[in-house]
Amino acid sequence: MPQEMIALLMFSTMLLMMITGQRVFGIIGFVAVVASLALWGTGAQTMGFSASMKLMKWYPMLTLPMFVFMGYVMSETRLAEDLYRMFHVWFGPVPGGLAIGTILLMVLISAMNGLSVAGMAIGSTIALPELLRRGYDKKMVSGVIQAGSSLGILIPPSVVLVLYAMIARAPVSQLWLAGIVPGLLMAGLFIVYIWLRCTLQPQLGPALPPDERAMITWGERFRLLSAGILPLLIFAAMMIPFIMGKTSLVESSVVGVVVTVIAAVIKGRFTRQVFEIATRSTLAISCMFMWIILAALSFGAVFDGLGAVKAIEGLFVDQLHMGPWTILILMQLSFLVMGMFLDDTAMLVIVAPLYVPLVATLDLGLPQDQVLIWYGVLYTITCQIAYLTPPFGYNLFLMRAFAPPEITMGDIYSSVTPFVLLMVAALVLVMVFPQTALWLPQYLYPK
Repeated sequence: MPQEMIALLMFSTMLLMMITGQRVFGIIGFVAVVASLALWGTGAQTMGFSASMKLMKWYPMLTLPMFVFMGYVMSETRLAEDLYRMFHVWFGPVPGGLAIGTILLMVLISAMNGLSVAGMAIGSTIALPELLRRGYDKKMVSGVIQAGSSLGILIPPSVVLVLYAMIARAPVSQLWLAGIVPGLLMAGLFIVYIWLRCTLQPQLGPALPPDERAMITWGERFRLLSAGILPLLIFAAMMIPFIMGKTSLVESSVVGVVVTVIAAVIKGRFTRQVFEIATRSTLAISCMFMWIILAALSFGAVFDGLGAVKAIEGLFVDQLHMGPWTILILMQLSFLVMGMFLDDTAMLVIVAPLYVPLVATLDLGLPQDQVLIWYGVLYTITCQIAYLTPPFGYNLFLMRAFAPPEITMGDIYSSVTPFVLLMVAALVLVMVFPQTALWLPQYLYPK
C-alpha cells in the first residue's frame, strides 16, 4: 500500500474513533500501536516505550506542573480580584472601560499561568457578574471574556508552546519570547475594537456614572495600583533571571511558584484547602498532558518509520507543484477547520508529525533555525481562533458553564465573531511580517 494511503488510513481511523467520545490520548496511542504492529510485526510496540523514555528525559517538561499550579493558586486565592478592582477604578470612566480592564486583567493573568482555562475561570467569576451589573451588553461581555482568556496560550509562560516545543524539538525560551509581541498586538486590537465600538454605541459598554467616579479618591486609586505590581513582580521574578541566563527554564518556573505562594501567604489566603485543590488539579492536568504527548510521540514514530513526511512533501511540491506559501496557508486553513471540532492539544498531536517536519523543509525566506519558532506562534494563534469557533470551540462551552441563564448559547456563538476576525487579522500580520514574532528572540539570543 502506498505511504500516502497508509497515512490517510491512520488519520481517518483516528478521526472516526474520536466520534466515539473516548479520550484523545487513548485513541491516538491505539492507532499508533496497531499501525506499528500491522506494518512491522512483533516488537514494533516498543515504539511507545521508546517515546516514553524521550518524554521522561525531557527536562523542560517539569515546567508544566509548575505553571499549572501557579494558575490554580492565583484563582483559588482570589489574587485576581484585587487586579480587577484596580482596572475598575482606573478605566471605568472610559467608554467600555471595564471591558478594556478585563482584557488587561487577562494579559496579566496570562503572564502568570500559561493556561486559557485559568483566565476563563477568573474572568467568568470576577468580571462577568460585574460587567452585567454595570449594564454592559451580554454579547459584548461574553466575547470579551472568551477572547481575553485565549491570550493565556500565547503570552508566556504558555503551556501550549511548551508542548509544541516538545514535539518540534524547538527551544522553549525562544518560543516564549516569540509569543510576547503577537500576544500584546492581539490584546491591543481587542482594546481598540472595544473602545471604538463602545464610543459609537455607548449602550454596549457604559462608562462609570459621574457621581460614582466622584466617590473614588486619588488616594484609593494609587493604593489599588499596588495590586497591579504583584503580577508584574511575579513575571519579572520568573523571566528576568531566565533571560539573563542566571536560571534555567525549570528553575524559573519554580521561582514563579514560590513567589506566587509567598504573595498568597502574605495576603492570608493560602489555606490548606487552597493547597489541596491546586495540587489535585495540577496532578490531573499534568498527567493528561503527559499521556497526550506520549501518544503523540508514538504516533510520530510510526510516521517517521513510514517516511510519510517525505511522501506528503513530494505530493505537495512535486506532483501538485504548490509553492511554500500556498502550502503554509493550506496548513493554517486545515487548523482552522479542525479547530471547529478538536481542542488545541488534539490538533497538535494529530498533525504535528506531518506539519512540523514539512515546514522545516519549506523555503520561506527565513533562517532555518527560526522557521519552527515562527511556525509555533502561527500554530498557537490558530489554536486561539479554534478556541472560539463553533460548533465545538473549547471556550464556547466553558462560557456556557460559567454564564448565567440569560446568556444563551446563541449569544455566546454570535459574541465571538468580531474577536475571531481580529485574531485572523493578527494571524495574517504575523504571517506577512515574521519579524513581529522573531524580533525579540533574535535580539536576546543573537547568533
